[in-house]
Amino acid sequence: MSGVALETRVGSLLLRNPVLAASGTFGYGLDLVDLCPPEALGGVVTKGLSPRPRAGNPTPRIVETPAGMLNSIGLQNIGVEAFCRDVLPELRRRGALVVVNVFGETEEEYAQVVGRLEQEEGIAAYELNVSCPNVAKGGMEFGHDPRLLGELVRGLATASHRPIWVKLSPNAPDPLAVAEAALAFGAQALSLVNTFRALAIDPCKRRPVLATGFGGLSGPAIKPLALRLVWELHRAFPQAPLVGIGGIMTGEDAVEFLLAGASAVQVGTATFRNPRACLEVLEGLVAFCQREGVREVRELVGGLAWP
Repeated sequence: MSGVALETRVGSLLLRNPVLAASGTFGYGLDLVDLCPPEALGGVVTKGLSPRPRAGNPTPRIVETPAGMLNSIGLQNIGVEAFCRDVLPELRRRGALVVVNVFGETEEEYAQVVGRLEQEEGIAAYELNVSCPNVAKGGMEFGHDPRLLGELVRGLATASHRPIWVKLSPNAPDPLAVAEAALAFGAQALSLVNTFRALAIDPCKRRPVLATGFGGLSGPAIKPLALRLVWELHRAFPQAPLVGIGGIMTGEDAVEFLLAGASAVQVGTATFRNPRACLEVLEGLVAFCQREGVREVRELVGGLAWP
């Protein structure tokens, strides 16, 4: 026994621990079962699902950058029907807490995915991807417009019996206004942040490295920016459950997000370098708590002493 109470709440959900695998970096939850069993984590956020299978963007669509990576995957996925048929039953059998990331190009497509998932057992919540910078339609047009986002969240919250999380864009002109709209219209929690729109150039070819030009920057390079946004939203909406994302590589990185106001964290890019990253972040978090005399992880949430 670790001697540390790891349970945490994100809205109405009770998580066994505060470390989740981030969408797009852990497949659909079964890719790494031998190295990182999904049931050992606080939860798994699936790769984003759309109504039909999606091929994604042309290659090259991933490139390493200093202290991070750029991706322009374009939400390639197997579609909601294949997920329900081929993946969800095994996640359910293993007892994993599953948060399904949902994407659509229109309100109707979001509703189609959620409507299909509502027919299944073994799903804890939906995370709405309204912040992907790597697609031409959908994604950011909802995440940047408080009115559009409010309408989307209200419709899905009404149609679903499960909690709605909204994954926010750091690229939004007014992140606080977008967050306020999501919460006002029925979001139970906010996940932040998604990737930052960025560019890598091949100097010899004099062209962008990625086939689409821009991509989404993730990894340790964005951690200070993500922490700042988590803290700003926590101060603005102190009762809102937040899930922190952005460059988390160690247990102490996770602690920083908890202190800034997150109730849980998602580990993403680190998994590409180390398939056991989620488990090692959790182990590091426990070691920090033991060393610092923290008996309950929840004691850390929002504990930042601001100057």
